[in-house]
Amino acid sequence: MKSKKTEERNPWLWVPSLYLAEGLPLYLVSFVTTVMYQNLGISNTEIAFYTSILYLPWVIKPFWSPLVDNLKTKRFWVIIMQFTITLGLVGIVLSLNTSAYFLISIFIFYIIAFSSATHDIAADGFYMLGLNQHNQSFFVGVRSTFYRFAKLLIQGGLVVLAGILINYTENPFEGWMISFSVAAIVFAALASYHKRILPFPVLDDNRMKNTVSELVKSFTETFRTFLKKKQIVVVLLFILFYRFAEAQIDKIAVLFLLDDSMSGGLGLNNESIGFVYGTVGVIALSLGGILGGIAASKRGLKFWIWWMLIAINLPDLVYVYLAATQTSNFILINICVAVEQFGYGFGFTAFMLYLIYISDGEYKTAHYAIATGLMALGMMLPGMISGWIQEEIGYLNFFIWVCISTIPAFVITKLLKIDPEFGKKK
Repeated sequence: MKSKKTEERNPWLWVPSLYLAEGLPLYLVSFVTTVMYQNLGISNTEIAFYTSILYLPWVIKPFWSPLVDNLKTKRFWVIIMQFTITLGLVGIVLSLNTSAYFLISIFIFYIIAFSSATHDIAADGFYMLGLNQHNQSFFVGVRSTFYRFAKLLIQGGLVVLAGILINYTENPFEGWMISFSVAAIVFAALASYHKRILPFPVLDDNRMKNTVSELVKSFTETFRTFLKKKQIVVVLLFILFYRFAEAQIDKIAVLFLLDDSMSGGLGLNNESIGFVYGTVGVIALSLGGILGGIAASKRGLKFWIWWMLIAINLPDLVYVYLAATQTSNFILINICVAVEQFGYGFGFTAFMLYLIYISDGEYKTAHYAIATGLMALGMMLPGMISGWIQEEIGYLNFFIWVCISTIPAFVITKLLKIDPEFGKKK
């Protein structure tokens, strides 16, 4: 039975699945690549460098978002990107059966990353066009929940599945090929479902809304006004250095948990990693984020920013402890990761609120896109060199260095000027 073209559909039919589809490829390229390449014997230096560059599409996303906004419909971009990601996942499966698997697969992951970033632009725009103002507010929590559920499925599901299959087949290549085949089938099903079920909002038109000259003028004005903001140098430094330490841990922590004791790691398998990061870590991260939001709404960003800065950085010490002791106590490892992830979730709240704060004004949406692009750059650059640093000085000294790397964020935060009322619930 063919579906009717309709301007509206029950949001419960498409909002949860749309944000599940938005989250899945992001966590594939940001987390699964690290685990997979470690399983396949790639060095930490190469893993950290090449997988960190996968953040690039999110860094430069503001540069091509006008194209998505003005060419074709948001619905078109959502569906075409989902099918592109599906083909990319099939490509990963095929690449693992070749001798040049690393170069081929990393190139395909870049395609998936660009498709995912484009999908983000279109999906967020479609959300605003496909829902009235009341439903946009109501479904904010729903979209956030299913976005986090994607993380649970990837880190706690796909990684565990790969670990089980590797143990069964005794071949990491075969295990990951089957796992990515499953991922491709799931994403193909999501893409096919959305092609049928997504509504056709009347505002989601299929015409160029502006001339080329108008687009160029608007684009230039967006960046010019952003760079004229008060304290712009401090703003840029804050965005780039707030997560300077976390950006280095982001790639190496998983490799540390996977590496054997002779290499200075803890020697966990994929199933254990899936549980530690994909279940315990996700729950702790979510709880930290929820508590951070509640706290900020009570006393505002200015009051909480120092406490949240401490929360995102101080728990990095747990990795110094784990590297020094190389404990095999699985419960203790889970507690340490939970503490670090909870602190990250709580502390990240201040960062996101500050991005909203500095984006306020005439070009609010565009300035926020620029700020989040810089945020991705702040994760990409430190991540690229983190593997080399770790291999040069070892895990213990690396985690000590990470703790030292938190200092710039504290110095820069001291220079910030924030309205004491911002963030408080009115």
